[in-house]
Amino acid sequence: MRWSIPFIVAAASLLAPQSQAADLRLALSSSPSAMDPHYQNLGANQNISQNIFDSLVRMDPDSRIIPGLADRWTRVNDTTWDFHLRDATFHNGQKLTVDDVIFSLDRPPTLVNSPAGFGIYVKSIVSKTAIDDHTLRIVTNGPYPLLLSDLSLIFILNKKESQGLATEDFARGKGMVGTGPYRFLSFLRDDRVELAPFPETWQPKPVWDHVTVRMIPNGASRLAGLLSGDVDAIEGVPTNDLANVKANPKLTFAQKISSRIIYLYIDSGRDDSPQVFAKDGSKLPHNPLKDVRVRQALSMAINRPAIADRVLAGLGYPTANLVPETLFGYDPTLKVMPYDPDQAKKLLAEAGYPDGFSVVINGPNDRFVNDAQVVQAVAQFYARIGVTARVDTLPMSAYAPRGAKGEFSLGMIGFGSQTGESSSTLRAIIACADPKTGGGLYNWSFYCNHDVDNFVSQALITADDPARLVLLQKAAHLAIDTGAILPLYFQATTWAAKQGMGIIPRTDERTFAAGFTP
Repeated sequence: MRWSIPFIVAAASLLAPQSQAADLRLALSSSPSAMDPHYQNLGANQNISQNIFDSLVRMDPDSRIIPGLADRWTRVNDTTWDFHLRDATFHNGQKLTVDDVIFSLDRPPTLVNSPAGFGIYVKSIVSKTAIDDHTLRIVTNGPYPLLLSDLSLIFILNKKESQGLATEDFARGKGMVGTGPYRFLSFLRDDRVELAPFPETWQPKPVWDHVTVRMIPNGASRLAGLLSGDVDAIEGVPTNDLANVKANPKLTFAQKISSRIIYLYIDSGRDDSPQVFAKDGSKLPHNPLKDVRVRQALSMAINRPAIADRVLAGLGYPTANLVPETLFGYDPTLKVMPYDPDQAKKLLAEAGYPDGFSVVINGPNDRFVNDAQVVQAVAQFYARIGVTARVDTLPMSAYAPRGAKGEFSLGMIGFGSQTGESSSTLRAIIACADPKTGGGLYNWSFYCNHDVDNFVSQALITADDPARLVLLQKAAHLAIDTGAILPLYFQATTWAAKQGMGIIPRTDERTFAAGFTP
């Protein structure tokens, strides 16, 4: 359990109560796919849910565990945890109960149509029992050191208001009853969410009289809205405007390295991949991406420092790791793949593709820093080794569902560790896809290596931190060496606001009303 009281005090001081001020008009870069907080694990969805709902435990701005609706907890033994619930009130006036928590922990696995659900984060739980009106006992299926981190991702609903509702009901306002600092008012898809303060929250009192969260995918339009006064704060400052924003005395700027790794998923698991062809467009007898030499060639064909400097304006940190060095599981022996197009050509020839092949490179165009431009840059690097790459980018709301269905062979995506260590990334994007274990929830590469899975499985039941670190490093090293994914970089997240506003930057990239102060 790696948290301490000073962390709690520090986080609380950042969000100290203030007298209510003017309205907050906040512009986000990506639209949520749903209002249902259990439907899909997307940053855009969490940015909205975080205003309205709470979890048993939370992450502070540096991704360290702090109390949430549970004000304290006790690890009774290796598999048993007791959580004491604080006195919290839902937006409908009802008090938080243990039944609400049990219902909320039971619900995620029932959403069978979720493209990226939260069921994996309750897989370890075998029983939930009310010890008394304010104490919940959770028993796991074995020693499980990541229980607290997993619980930080499950928002607690009001059972009476949300029982029996379908995901689409939440978009109409049903079930949108939490204990967070803001109440839900309305949702207009791909446009805005309206929120009102909830003074009875257990958290520091909300400082805004009214919050409008706008969805403005285009970076230039977001910044123009800030400069014109149409919005008060934005996430994702356009890289071309960074210098001007930093120098503008009428603006406040903040940035922070993110735990999100930007990487290429690469279909190494299917014999017949949908978007890989011969140079003339004909069908290939075998999927070339299954050959580790091809995956290595595609990795060393990419000039990562050039992308970080020229495409990302310094907002990228090239890596071969799954988490930045500030998070648990980082492996200093994993070095960035050197740019070597000549060696890449040799590897392609050895694999039987001396003239290359053709592939579609997919990616989002509204989710990450200059995401569409990065995909274009990768395609240009591939052209230099004889691989013809056609680029297809989409808004994240359309891209994610298709990727989850396996429609792509190669593409760019990002994943941020949500547990404060690399196990989250390993089991979500690299582990063999298995509904029984919840592994591979975002494994768009169809990669499966049971040796990697064994290291991860051992780590997930190892409470000793040094021993778990060794297991996680072994898993990451093997996965990267065998081309499970092609790591590109960690991105820096940026925010800007009008003069005088405070900004609390977060490693997890989340952007919500409590992160801004008058």
